[in-house]
Amino acid sequence: MPLPTTDLSAVDTRAPTGCSSLKLRQLSRRVSQLFDAEVSLAGLKTTQYSLLSHIVRLGPVRPGQLAAVMEMDASTLTRNLQPLVTQGWVRVGPGDDGRSRQVDATPAGRAMQAQARKAWHRAQQAFNERMGSERVARLHAAIDECLALLHEGDGASE
Repeated sequence: MPLPTTDLSAVDTRAPTGCSSLKLRQLSRRVSQLFDAEVSLAGLKTTQYSLLSHIVRLGPVRPGQLAAVMEMDASTLTRNLQPLVTQGWVRVGPGDDGRSRQVDATPAGRAMQAQARKAWHRAQQAFNERMGSERVARLHAAIDECLALLHEGDGASE
């Protein structure tokens, strides 16, 4: 059942209160808990599923490009890749020249991603039902707008 819509007309949107980082982390942790409950049934954490899905979709891909698309720094990407490499779901190999690297999903990784996608889909449907599809669409639009604004002037692009 969708949650009731908050009357935003009573909120002073000119003067936000509290810490935006804290509020975003609280939301992120709670949403991650909901998704992890489903995706873990397939044997992955939500973060691993997301990374594996990006690799399947983009691969073979340079680590720097993958990190940029996922909005993470290179050291975080390296740490997050390790369990996927250890499981045999991802390989990191040479790139186009001797200095570059490429990340790609193995056949086992593609199979794992396809299996976990079903669990992710169930989690997304449950989230949409709980929050209401319109609210989720507004949330996605607000996040996309915020990311674009945060990228302005920093030279980053997707």
